[in-house]
Amino acid sequence: MVSGEQFVAIDIGSNRIKVVIWEWNERKELRILGVGVADSQGIRKGNILDMEAFKMNLDSALGEAEKMTGEQFSHVCLGLSGIHIDIAGRGAIVPVAGIEVTEEDVNRALDMCQNGLDTMNRTVLKVVPESFGLDLESGIKNPVGMSGKKLEVRSHIVSIGSNVLANIKKWVLDVGVEIMDIYPNILAVGEATLTKRQKELGVVVVDMGSSSTNVAIYEEGALIYAGVLPIGGEHVTSDLALGLRISIDTAEQLKLNYGDLTIREGKSTDEEIDLSKISNSESMSISRKFMNEIIQARYEEIFHHIVMELKKVGRDGMLPEGIVITGGAAKMRGLVDLARTYMRLPASIGVPDQVEGVSGTSISDPIYSSVVGNLLLIQKYGTAKRPFKVNFSLGNVFGSLKNIFKKMIP
Repeated sequence: MVSGEQFVAIDIGSNRIKVVIWEWNERKELRILGVGVADSQGIRKGNILDMEAFKMNLDSALGEAEKMTGEQFSHVCLGLSGIHIDIAGRGAIVPVAGIEVTEEDVNRALDMCQNGLDTMNRTVLKVVPESFGLDLESGIKNPVGMSGKKLEVRSHIVSIGSNVLANIKKWVLDVGVEIMDIYPNILAVGEATLTKRQKELGVVVVDMGSSSTNVAIYEEGALIYAGVLPIGGEHVTSDLALGLRISIDTAEQLKLNYGDLTIREGKSTDEEIDLSKISNSESMSISRKFMNEIIQARYEEIFHHIVMELKKVGRDGMLPEGIVITGGAAKMRGLVDLARTYMRLPASIGVPDQVEGVSGTSISDPIYSSVVGNLLLIQKYGTAKRPFKVNFSLGNVFGSLKNIFKKMIP
């Protein structure tokens, strides 16, 4: 990157659209220049249902961030999540063209991973290598320069529904900006919230959004499994609305203001919440204890599904660095206690403090983990239209050539 170069990252979520503008300063550090947030009206479960509402909200969030910088921007990078994102584990074996493995051999192996993959109505966003094997040796992080005849790779292919992607690209272009690249949030949150040590020892990062929950497991410095659960914070709100027979808006305010999952052994007293103080259309009172029992049941369901994901790769209760929870739905009081008890793992809330200058600011918050993570991925790998040449190394999570993150967005 060039000193002073500026980039815009946009996270399109089902609850909020978040925009962060940053630059690469002379000390090779990220410096946040502007932040903008708008409600995601017109988006449901990651799908855009109201084009005009989406464009208005996107323009509002972008305009708010641009106002802080005093400049307008025409190129952006997007972060996406939702149930339309799919991650498939794939492997491939290719012959080494010469005596030593070259970058071209790695390219062919990663491209080969897509052979036989059902991509009907889907577009591949990224191909993320997990590890390589060379002849009889496995678990190799960097095969370039090593001698061998047969190169094997294990990878994760991240794809998205083609229609969903086409609509997003069209409507973002209608706002007047061009998409430079797209980084899935399921990859971004780990970059923003996890340390290198956590990724080496074994950890699962859980991004609890409004309509979905991303689960990514790291071990020995690499992503070993990722999946998307079709459940999130809005399901907690819906449960409250149905269980208490109140409106969605009132249920959301109850959840934010009175929700608490803290385990209180032997507590016998209860509190009555007067709903008229929350909404003019409500006049009854409800039990806070009963309300939190509803909330806890849904969070326990989410943790149950996370455990099922861990069991798929034999990591249930087996990750030394435990579970790191981030995203908007991670801000529920008492969530760490519940996670630690239910998951039988160390638990913590992840905030995007892996960026110099973020700690202690307004964006040092779980809701910004994905968009800050996207900034870090852009910093490391560039964009599809402006790749940065970096020395090849798989010592970090994904490697560092542009072909390691397969650029599929034209």
